[in-house]
Amino acid sequence: MKADEMHSLSDNQLIEDLDNARKELFNLRFQIATRKLKNHRRVPAVKKDIARMMTVLRERELMRQYGGIDVAPLREQMPAKEAAPKRRGLLGRSK
Repeated sequence: MKADEMHSLSDNQLIEDLDNARKELFNLRFQIATRKLKNHRRVPAVKKDIARMMTVLRERELMRQYGGIDVAPLREQMPAKEAAPKRRGLLGRSK
C-alpha cells in the first residue's frame, strides 16, 4: 500500500490494517522457520508497510497535539499498554 493511500484512510481503518500487517509478518516469519516460504522479498515489503502506517499514525497524533485539530486523541482509540512489574534487586535490598 502506498503512503498516499494510507493518508486517505481513517484512523480506525489504519489501525486495523496495521494489526493485519503485523499478523502477516508473524506468519511470514513462521513460514521462513518451517522453510515453506517461496517469496522471501515479501518480508521487507511488509515491514516497510508497517513502518509507513506507524508514520502516518504518528503524524496524525502530532497534528492533533500541536496543530490544533479538534478531534478525539488517538490514544483513546488504541488499547493502553500495561506497565511492566517492578523488579527487585538480586540481593533483595529495599530502600
